[in-house]
Amino acid sequence: MNAPEPAATRPMPHVMNTYGRLPIALSHGRGCWVWDTEGRRYLDGLGGIAVNTLGHAHPRLVPALQDQVAKLIHSSNYYEVPLQEQLAARLCEISGLNAAFFCNSGLEANEAALKIARKFGHDKGIARPQVIVYEGAFHGRSIATLSATGNPKVQAGFGPLVEGFVRVPLNDLAAVEEAARSHPDVVAVFLETIQGESGINPSRWDYLQGLRRLCDERGWLLMLDEVQCGIGRTGKWFAHQWAGIQPDVMPLAKGLGSGVPIGAVVVGPRAVNVLGPGNHGTTFGGNPLAMRAGVETLKIMEEDGLLANAATVGAVLRAGLERELAGVPGVKEIRGAGLMLGIELDRPCGALLGRAAQAGLMISVTAERVIRLVPALILSAEEAEQIVALLCPLVKAFLQES
Repeated sequence: MNAPEPAATRPMPHVMNTYGRLPIALSHGRGCWVWDTEGRRYLDGLGGIAVNTLGHAHPRLVPALQDQVAKLIHSSNYYEVPLQEQLAARLCEISGLNAAFFCNSGLEANEAALKIARKFGHDKGIARPQVIVYEGAFHGRSIATLSATGNPKVQAGFGPLVEGFVRVPLNDLAAVEEAARSHPDVVAVFLETIQGESGINPSRWDYLQGLRRLCDERGWLLMLDEVQCGIGRTGKWFAHQWAGIQPDVMPLAKGLGSGVPIGAVVVGPRAVNVLGPGNHGTTFGGNPLAMRAGVETLKIMEEDGLLANAATVGAVLRAGLERELAGVPGVKEIRGAGLMLGIELDRPCGALLGRAAQAGLMISVTAERVIRLVPALILSAEEAEQIVALLCPLVKAFLQES
């Protein structure tokens, strides 16, 4: 791979400088593989950051989307959208919840969840409702979701932040109970079932069960952000299902449309009637193209057994990483579930992003020290072993030289 040109010699881009990009432009993909405009091939261990559930150019998704484009791409929410009803019914069936609102992204889904919490509190007569959020959380980059996020680096430069959040450490139920004692206006708990951007940090299943009990006792909403860890990624439809609980509010996005922008908030009985006409809305959310993508994604996932595949192949991938990196100085932990895995090192490792690409592998480095693997759920065991074979020598070499 050629090194990027020095900034002084490159022409001024017309795209705002909001991403630290590698000098790679992708042209097309098939399955778990992508090609760049120079003809180089890469094994995609990133999946568009947990977005490309069905990989690239899936042979049943592509004609379904072509069919929908030829019929109707967008219609206003002034009118009924039958595909919304179809997708909402399926999401309610697999989650056990009651209703869904559709938007365009995880940020929007989380923003809607926060509005639900605020309105829920106001309806109970609480003038300044508060929401318990978490250290290390990431819920988006709007002002409200940024305020709920637990990363001072991404918050820097955007104050004043929105009030109404009480922050606690993850997996510490006593801290939540103390927050309840000291903040009587708390109305909800809001957390990622598995924190993604902060380094693949799972909530313990017993902790989620404890939160469910506490929310029931106090009449709070339990709001579980499944934007990155939901839609089959861990081997169940939603990561919290491993704990045998149900949330009251569940934001979704990323993998739900297999690459077509989509977000959703699915709610249970405690939250289903909080919002009414005029309380919330969207122009593009719930458009027929996105809804068709969601319907077809869930249908193909079920027909092809992709939940089981995520669990089985995820175990192969994790076992391979553990085998090859066992005892390697500098490797702190391998964690996650299914096809959502993180390898934490003892030092910043952003350099591995470019090195992996040079070796023909796409990965992510998040929280500075964690290699994140979130490939398509169609990944095969053979491809999982290829990820191991490509990545582990790079990690070892990096740790030896740094």
